[in-house]
Amino acid sequence: MPATLPPLVSADELAAALADSAEIVVLDATTRLAVTTEGEPYTVSPDQDGYLAEHVPGAVFADVPNALSDPGGRFALTLPSPQRFAEAAGRLGIGDDTHVVVYDTANNAWATRVWWLLRVFGHDAVSVLDGGLAAWKAAGHLVESGSVAPRPATFTARPRPELVADTEEVRKLSEEGGVVVNTLDPATYRGEVEVSPYSRRGRIPGSTNLPFFTLLDPATGRFLDRPALGAALEEAGLLTGDRTVTYCGGGVAATLPAFAAYVVDGTELAVYDGSLSEWTADAALPVEIG
Repeated sequence: MPATLPPLVSADELAAALADSAEIVVLDATTRLAVTTEGEPYTVSPDQDGYLAEHVPGAVFADVPNALSDPGGRFALTLPSPQRFAEAAGRLGIGDDTHVVVYDTANNAWATRVWWLLRVFGHDAVSVLDGGLAAWKAAGHLVESGSVAPRPATFTARPRPELVADTEEVRKLSEEGGVVVNTLDPATYRGEVEVSPYSRRGRIPGSTNLPFFTLLDPATGRFLDRPALGAALEEAGLLTGDRTVTYCGGGVAATLPAFAAYVVDGTELAVYDGSLSEWTADAALPVEIG
């Protein structure tokens, strides 16, 4: 049964599951992000062209920045309403009993963003393909081109607000010494990047740094093995706090450590959806540099 798939699946596990069951929906969530001008928001584009060129056979394309986000949100990639998400999930062929496997071609973070979105709206039958399309191809599995039309389904949204952190909660955690973790690269964390897409450079005061990509094998793009993941997360304090919040620039990279914590031992972390885009836009909120 598809429900027995673990949260993190290998290419071979997915291939075997697809051969055994028609109740799995595979999503390609690849999205491209670009920083253009200092202080200007980054541009976010669904990579449908890449999907059309090659994808896991039977996979459908998930448009994260448009269909799976709030188009009226102040910031890109804002969490959609339950109704909007339910309608979008249904159009992708995701029903209440569907097991979803999601992947991308860009460091797994877009896949974990969709994993997080599905779980925020109460759908736990979701896995991430370890290493994405590159790992699928490296394992010798075939790809196909063109588009796949999903079979519409009915998705029931059951929101889980405990998986989402807002600015007020993050402000309180920051002031009281709570566990708040920045998952971006060290230069961005310290406010030293050459071009920043945020209103102000720097980090949320008191937050620590665990770059999301350090949880991946640089040679394969796959996640570190469970002991190594656990050690990295433990060292950063992600597995010990009563309430831990991860953040990044816009709520994407932050979902990868949250996913890793869930894989290691079922720990549930909250993600600050607005992240630095929202925090730095409010001049009343402090930032740290250095």
